[in-house]
Amino acid sequence: MSASASVTKSVADTAFTRTFGVDVPLVQGGMQWIARAGLVAAVAEAGGLGFLSALTQPSPEDLSREIARTHELTDRPFGVNLTVLPTIEPRPYDEYRAAIIESGVTVVETAGSDPTPHIEHFARHGVRVIHKCTSVRHALRAQAAGAAAVTVDGFECAGHPGEDDIPGLVLVPAVARRLDIPVIACGGFADGAGLVAALALGADAICMGTRFLCTEESPAHPNVKRAIVAASERDTELIFRPLRNTSRVASNAVSRTVVASLAAGAGFDGVRELVSGARGRQVFDGGDLEAGVWSVGMAQGLIDDVPDVATLVDRIMAQAHAIVCGLAS
Repeated sequence: MSASASVTKSVADTAFTRTFGVDVPLVQGGMQWIARAGLVAAVAEAGGLGFLSALTQPSPEDLSREIARTHELTDRPFGVNLTVLPTIEPRPYDEYRAAIIESGVTVVETAGSDPTPHIEHFARHGVRVIHKCTSVRHALRAQAAGAAAVTVDGFECAGHPGEDDIPGLVLVPAVARRLDIPVIACGGFADGAGLVAALALGADAICMGTRFLCTEESPAHPNVKRAIVAASERDTELIFRPLRNTSRVASNAVSRTVVASLAAGAGFDGVRELVSGARGRQVFDGGDLEAGVWSVGMAQGLIDDVPDVATLVDRIMAQAHAIVCGLAS
């Protein structure tokens, strides 16, 4: 094998790709409202690991149908994200879990609460769990509970970055040096340079949400994609900080109002209507960027186009290979 071929193989051949049977160390996050069959299948066909969002589907029966649609579009591995967080309307998590198992999915990403009961239940049915963490202590707990891998969300990420405010540059190696299972770095990744950096820090793959949101196969409204391309890394807000349930979302009139209201002493009830999931979905489906709060990461500052998924994956891997070859020489 030539030196160049060896370097190329080293970028794509990691503990993550070997464990989950995929070609490239790229993961598409389970973004609510966005992670549907078309996008997930495109990521799978491009060689990565995509995740459907269970809670995008109104019911467990709808999730079963969405899994079936994904199976029709690809025979490559894919998974389902099951996020367990406080919601305005309680969700039947046990029923979603049963739908996942009955549909033949073998990889689940959990996030939010303690994954132990989910890991134990899924393990009895041959399903491996990747748990999303925002701290070293939570990653260690997930490994002890039997997780097959962990995704580590740095402070740069969209959605919930935790309450410790530790960026990926520190959090990823801090987790990697303590764990024996594959580590997936998440938050701020959008290109081949980020992949190489994550591998150098000890990760085995990267997870991208905002970057995959801004692709042709993403079901997000074109207005959302244009807004991401036009935005900078500074165009986000951290809502719910006083409630210790921080979430990174796009900066718009609604999110700024939420931040100001909570800072002035309003409780959750004072902003409940503004942050409803139904309003957020209007953004992604209808394209009204001021309809509600919607998740986006600081990585939007690195995004300047809307490629198809296959082109994006090929580009990221080519960039990574070129960077590693350049460093090696």
